[in-house]
Amino acid sequence: MTEKKEIVKRGYDKIAKEYQADRHIFDNKRELEEFVSLLPWNAKVLDIGCGAAVPFIKFLVEYGCSVTGIDFSKSMLKLAKRNVPEAKFIKQDVTRLGLKANSFDGLTSSYCIIHIPREKHSSLFQSFHRILKPEGVMLISMGYSEWEGTDKYYGVNMFWSHYSPEKSLQTIENAGFQTVWDEITECGGERPYWILARNKK
Repeated sequence: MTEKKEIVKRGYDKIAKEYQADRHIFDNKRELEEFVSLLPWNAKVLDIGCGAAVPFIKFLVEYGCSVTGIDFSKSMLKLAKRNVPEAKFIKQDVTRLGLKANSFDGLTSSYCIIHIPREKHSSLFQSFHRILKPEGVMLISMGYSEWEGTDKYYGVNMFWSHYSPEKSLQTIENAGFQTVWDEITECGGERPYWILARNKK
């Protein structure tokens, strides 16, 4: 595992409980409602970098989706299984997805891709394009500005990496997605850049 990945994995393993305790301040109900409105009933959804499974996977399961969550932090996955036992969880590096093509109706990823080195974002979105069915729906959060570096987060070292919103959106569209909407929001003292997009094949 590269040094950057190890920083993120080690960090979230240490802060899992404290991080989960603050998830209630991030209200993404509007984004999630718009996402599920575009899905078929009982949709299969993949959540990338699922963390402790709240609020995203909890919301999706309660809506009626069949959800698989992927994360490489064992501490986060332990909490996720306890929080939403109805979902399926896999311990895996999200940059090395070995899932079958056209196997999910929807894909979500919140506060995860910002921790992946931005030079890998293009190949990551290409893998999302492959995994999602034609016309599949993707809801993801990205960084609101261009930046890469390591800083303290909940008392541990953490790594972030993201392009500007314009470049992130272009990278997503180049991977085969059509934007439904994109928006920088204010939530829990942070400014995530949200993109809702359709998979075009």
